[in-house]
Amino acid sequence: MKQINLLKYLLLVLVLFTLDCTDSQVQEISVEELAVQMNTNDSLLILDVRTEAELAGSLGQIEGVVNIPIDKLEERIKELDAYKEYEIAVICRSGRRSERGTKILYQGGFNAKNVVGGMQEYRKMGY
Repeated sequence: MKQINLLKYLLLVLVLFTLDCTDSQVQEISVEELAVQMNTNDSLLILDVRTEAELAGSLGQIEGVVNIPIDKLEERIKELDAYKEYEIAVICRSGRRSERGTKILYQGGFNAKNVVGGMQEYRKMGY
C-alpha cells in the first residue's frame, strides 16, 4: 500500500513538474528571423533590455527600439500595454537578460520572443 501511495505521489510530482516546465518555456527568434520580421512585420516591437550606457557602447542599438533595462522591466511593464497585440522581440547583449525579460513579458500576457545571441550575434551576422 505504501508503495502505491509513493508511486502516486511521484507521478503527481512528475506531472506538476512537466506542466510547470512547458508553461514557462521561452519562445525564441534568431537574428536572421528578426531581420526578416523587421522588414515585413508592422506589428513588431523590439525591446532592448540593456542599460542606456550599453546602447551607446560598441554594439550600438537597433533603430527604433524601445529601451527598458531588465532591472526596471517589472516596474515599468505598464508602459508596454499599448503593444499587447504586437509581437515583441526582446534583445540584450548576449541573450541572457532578454530571456529573463521574455519570461516577464509572457507572464504579463505579452507575445514575446527572445532574440537568441542578442546584439553580439546581430552584429556578427552583419546587421
